[in-house]
Amino acid sequence: MPRALEAVLRRMPLTRDKVAFAWRIAVGPAVDRATTVDLRDSVLYVSAKDPAWHQEIERSMPLIEKRLTSLLGDHAVRKIQLPE
Repeated sequence: MPRALEAVLRRMPLTRDKVAFAWRIAVGPAVDRATTVDLRDSVLYVSAKDPAWHQEIERSMPLIEKRLTSLLGDHAVRKIQLPE
């Protein structure tokens, strides 16, 4: 990720659009199309369209968390929650 993009995003207010953009950058277009996200109280709730995408997100969680932290800052998302 270019450092300039990270720096710009971190300075912007935390909005739904910013979170959606960061999610799209963190997971790529295919996963983005297969999911919806909602940030509430520093918890990012992620819903996947089907079990295969759910499994892919679970498998990739450490990388996704690292990328989101890089884009949004250390305390914007303290947890990612996938429904069981």
